[in-house]
Order: sequence, then C-alpha cells, then structure tokens
Amino acid sequence: MDATLREELKAFIAELARASGELIMRYWNDGNVQVDRKADATPVTEADRGAERIMREMINQRYPAHGIIAEEFGNEREDADFVWVLDPIDGTKSFVGHVPLFGTLIGLLHKGEPVIGCIHQPVLGELLIGDNETATLNGKPVHVRDCEKLEAAVICTTDPELFNPAKGIPGLSRLADAALLTRSWGDCYGYLLVATGRIDLMLDPVMEPWDVLPLIAIIRGAGGVITTWDGGDPAKGRSAVAAGPGIHPIIIDILDGHG
Repeated sequence: MDATLREELKAFIAELARASGELIMRYWNDGNVQVDRKADATPVTEADRGAERIMREMINQRYPAHGIIAEEFGNEREDADFVWVLDPIDGTKSFVGHVPLFGTLIGLLHKGEPVIGCIHQPVLGELLIGDNETATLNGKPVHVRDCEKLEAAVICTTDPELFNPAKGIPGLSRLADAALLTRSWGDCYGYLLVATGRIDLMLDPVMEPWDVLPLIAIIRGAGGVITTWDGGDPAKGRSAVAAGPGIHPIIIDILDGHG
C-alpha cells in the first residue's frame, strides 16, 4: 500500500471516529442508557448499535468494495482485499457505568494483515491511530516507554480477577506479585495506555477479532510488541499481550511457565 493511500485511509478512520464519537457522546451525556443482553449475556446498548450503523454506512458509501467485520451486525465481503474491523464500544460495561475507560476500535486489514488501527475515547477526546510504523495521539507521535524489569512495570488487564491464583492461569499471580503496580484500566483503553507510554503491559486471555485486530498496527506503530499469550501472531489468535520490546519477552516467558 503506497503512502498516499495510507494517509487517505488514516484520514477516513479519523472521520469514522468523529462520527461515531458524536453519537456515543449523545448517549453518554443523556445519562440514561438502556442496557440489553446479547445471547452470550454481554451487555449492548443503542449507542453500540448506532455507532456501528454510522460507520458501516460511511464505509459502504466511500469504499463499497471493502469488507467489514464487526461486533453488532455481522460481517460482509470478508474476502475483499481491504476489510474494516469495527467494535463500536469496546468496554460497554464501563460505558454504562459512566466510566471513561471504553473506546471505539477501528481497524483495517489488507489481504488479511492489519495495516491501520484506531482507538477513540470520545469523552477524554483521545484519538490514537497507528499504521505499524508510527502512532499518534491527537496528531502527536507517541511511543511505548522503556521498561526491562518486571519490578518496575505497571501492568493491566481488563478483569482483575484473572490475577487471582484460584483462577488457575499460570504465571498471572507471579506477574501481579512481581510488578510495581497491577491495575484494571481495561478493555481497549489499557492498550492506549501502553502505546502512549503510560503503562508497560496490557494483557487479555480471551478476545474476539474486533477486540484484537485494530490494536496490532497501533502497538507496533508505537514501537511495542503485541502477540498472543504463547508469543504467536495476534492476527491469528484470540488473546493479546502488548508491551514494550524490553519487557515483552520476560512476560511471555512467565506466562509459558519458564520465567
């Protein structure tokens, strides 16, 4: 993909983020959002549905040959060369609790590979875009911070219960005990914090394609490393470990039970 097309698509991602963010903020400011339950018991609101509708309409109008993979209304043209990946509100539980630790995830695949990603937090006015080579927050370059020792690291996960030894996930209690701080600034916002150098590690053991695919070009663009829990390709997996290059191999070693 040439540089001109890449910049055109990044500008369009910003348009998608602004349009979906305006709708989400109307529901946020209303303060009375009805919560429904999907078949898997996860919450969904009309803000989720409305934001996805807007983005799908914009994509189909601007790039009718492109495909879409999305959480609320399914997939279309998945075999297209360019495929958009949408999660209108990643962190719906935070959204309905009026906690600004959610975000809109927008990703773009080219021939199956993540090439651009976006996290938009409309309440805080943060727009993070990455393209595997660079990452910017509101137009300014950002980078993961240097951290090579677990005892100096701030680590996060979406569900703090994962660090409970009773959950039986190898390595997690060791991570929590050894790290400087362990927090649950979760969902996509934790990955924004990694990419902008505010924390050192974000990890989630179970993710859907729309949760993880938009993150890849962001973390890589910010100079970080993102893999599955076993160190594999995150574009083909359903988990994520995102960190700076100094500490990432240490984390994977511990999760594998070798550290």
